[in-house]
Amino acid sequence: MTVHYSKDHEWIEIAEEHEAATVGITLHAQEALGDVVFVDLPEVGKTFKQGEVAGVVESVKAAADIYMPVTGEVVEVNEALRADPSLANSDPMGNGWFFKVHLGERDMAEFDQLMDEPAYTKFAADN
Repeated sequence: MTVHYSKDHEWIEIAEEHEAATVGITLHAQEALGDVVFVDLPEVGKTFKQGEVAGVVESVKAAADIYMPVTGEVVEVNEALRADPSLANSDPMGNGWFFKVHLGERDMAEFDQLMDEPAYTKFAADN
C-alpha cells in the first residue's frame, strides 16, 4: 500500500498494482475547511488530467475544489460520503475517501512525482 500527496492537499493510495487508486482530502485540508457539509463528486467514467478540478467540497467555512492528483478515469465514487459528508471530517484518510481512479501505465509516473508522507508533512507545516 503506497500513499502519496499532492500540493493541493489530496491523497492518493494504490493498494495493488493494476488496481484502482483511492483519492481523498488530507487531514490538513479537512482541518482547514472545518465541518464538511456537502461534496460534489465526479461522474463515474469521466477522465481527468492531473491538476483538473474533479469535484468540490463545501464546509461551513468555505468551498474548495478537489483536484485530480494524477491523470485517470473515475471508476467509483464514495456514495456513503455523498449521503454523509461528515465522513470527510471523522475519517478523511479512511471511510471519507472521495473517488477511485484507474491509472494507466504512463500515469504511474505522475503518481511517483507526488510527495511521500514525510515530504507532505513538511510541506503542510510550511504552508
